[in-house]
Amino acid sequence: MTTPSPLLQVRDLHVAVGERSVLCGVSCDVPPGSLAVLMGANGSGKSTLGMALAGHPRYRVTGGQALLADQDLLALPAHERARAGLFVSFQAPPDVPGVKNNLFIRTALNAVHEARGQPPLDAFDFLASAKQAAGTLGLPETLLARPVNEGFSGGERKRNELLQLALLQPRLALLDEIDSGLDVDGVRAVVGLVQRLRAQGTAFIVVSHYLTLIEQLQPDTVLRLDQGRIAETGGLELARTIARDGFARPATVAEAQP
Repeated sequence: MTTPSPLLQVRDLHVAVGERSVLCGVSCDVPPGSLAVLMGANGSGKSTLGMALAGHPRYRVTGGQALLADQDLLALPAHERARAGLFVSFQAPPDVPGVKNNLFIRTALNAVHEARGQPPLDAFDFLASAKQAAGTLGLPETLLARPVNEGFSGGERKRNELLQLALLQPRLALLDEIDSGLDVDGVRAVVGLVQRLRAQGTAFIVVSHYLTLIEQLQPDTVLRLDQGRIAETGGLELARTIARDGFARPATVAEAQP
């Protein structure tokens, strides 16, 4: 059986925040439609990887390479990375006062449509699809007309991230503790949406500490990040071992690491 070419290729990525080096040579491949779970102790650099790939200005790439569908991701400004098909969720989604949720998402969606050569959605068509997706995800329709995340509960913020994911349908999504703050129904919504998008070819990197979610997601790969590097690569059994024994054990560089 032929292994598909990686959608995302990260090679020897080094990232600094201020004067501190956080990632010290991360390498990984993520094929189309696959799902990798990224685990690591607090402060190991999991969120840093997502923010660096997204182009957040606080996260300075000091070495290495990241390719998305053979395109140099690091050479693009943040908005062009999103247009190229990258989606990164926030661990703690911020408020965007004064910007209505429906306008924010429709503007982002139409920018992606333009990059793909697709026609824009008018307000009526967008609202119909947004309401349908919101209902599936358990997000009240009334929040579509509110400013982005303003007054939202923690679970509503995460469901709003899922709504953006469902409508944008990116090529690659990095979900940073998307289950944090969600109830049981919210976790089911995460699993269902990820399964639907994977079937359409979307690849995922999911940051999570929770074995229950990881087992439901059925990842292709589990990566353990330690001291700024991928210390272990394995399958679901690695996640179970970490859940049982914790992170406090010697790091061994994975043989499968590129």
